[in-house]
Amino acid sequence: MKGNPQSPIERNLGEQPIARLLTEAGLAPRDLVAAAPDPITFKMVARACKGRRLTPRAQQKILRALNKATEKTYRTGDCFNY
Repeated sequence: MKGNPQSPIERNLGEQPIARLLTEAGLAPRDLVAAAPDPITFKMVARACKGRRLTPRAQQKILRALNKATEKTYRTGDCFNY
């Protein structure tokens, strides 16, 4: 068993800033999937928005898709608060 059993990793972190950014830009998850330069899934986008902990690699894929779809430059800290 990995990690310390007394302090389990919190996986559900609440709605993330990326959900607000998508709403403000008028984008839906399908827009990110379509714009993504790397293969991403609707499930990855849903997990990102709901606050399910993603790997750094998955975060970067979502971030590249967001930057391409919005034609802006966001950083990981702008989209995820963990």
